[in-house]
Amino acid sequence: MIPEAREVHLSRKDRKVLEACCRSPVTLQRDLKRARIVLLAADGRSTRSIAKEVGVQPRIVSLWRHRYADHGLEGLQDKPRPGKQPIYTKTTDKRILKLLDKPPPQGFARWTGPLLAEALGDVDVQYVWRFLRSHKIDLVARKSWCKSNDPNFTAKAADVVGLYVAPPAKAIVLCVDEKPSIQALERAQGYLKLPNGRALTGQSHDYKRHGTTTLFAALEVATGKIIATHSKRRRRVEFLDFMNSVTATFPNRKLHVILDNLNTHKKNEDWLKAHPNVQFHFTPTSASWLNQVEVWFSILQGQSLSGTSFTSLKQLQEHIDTYVNAYNDRAEPFVWTKKKVRQRRFKGRRITQL
Repeated sequence: MIPEAREVHLSRKDRKVLEACCRSPVTLQRDLKRARIVLLAADGRSTRSIAKEVGVQPRIVSLWRHRYADHGLEGLQDKPRPGKQPIYTKTTDKRILKLLDKPPPQGFARWTGPLLAEALGDVDVQYVWRFLRSHKIDLVARKSWCKSNDPNFTAKAADVVGLYVAPPAKAIVLCVDEKPSIQALERAQGYLKLPNGRALTGQSHDYKRHGTTTLFAALEVATGKIIATHSKRRRRVEFLDFMNSVTATFPNRKLHVILDNLNTHKKNEDWLKAHPNVQFHFTPTSASWLNQVEVWFSILQGQSLSGTSFTSLKQLQEHIDTYVNAYNDRAEPFVWTKKKVRQRRFKGRRITQL
């Protein structure tokens, strides 16, 4: 049974809105039909005739006549429909964040998605991953920081960075350090063909050790070139012998040498008196990463030493020397971009020492 038809009275403003809706090519079909129903009803048409012209059931025409008569244009909009209640809410998100503030279960180094889901008990692991991605929380990535108790941290760091950013005129700035105990390991290497036809390159787990060498290196900041020598040990005498070879490479030049706080690098006043053109600059305590030669040691490890095999200590040393020569042929200085040095305390930060 069709309800009694309601009279529809259109204001000029509403009529313009509905007519524009009917003319627009981007109007949705449902909105177009509702607008036509109201316009035809305002012209005095019956419910059945409107239904036949618009192509809907008479009850649909009656619905929108009543909706417009009661609520105006707002009545032609869909009412909010109750959807399915979400399983996980903001309370769940807060529980995940609260759990991340706690240490992981004993025996584990960090939280993982499955560990979080297991600890929560009623949260699916897929939701845990979606939440972490939406908040850009990476459980694997790690940041590092420098925690130094050096009271002169700022002054020492500024001194070193100043040599990188604005080196003294007509002076050579060198970064000096040593990479100790580089092992000459002999491993079986080659290609391994699997039963499925794939071929993998790699090396065996077992190895034979042929001794170790200590590499002393000096990085020239202006050019990026390396001066390197090998030694069996890393005592003060070996360090000063290396420095003698470095000063011989740059005769009659003022040398500013950046060093870390190793004992053999300090208390060399007698040697410095004999070499007045050399000045030592020390990085702050626990901040040897300020020494650019550490970056080069990382490059050496990645490009030359990782995954290699040596049958003798001499072969290892020759291998490193060959790499140094090749590196110097294409050497470029490192670009130091950080100019400001700040010293902040860890008070109030969420840092724990185990």
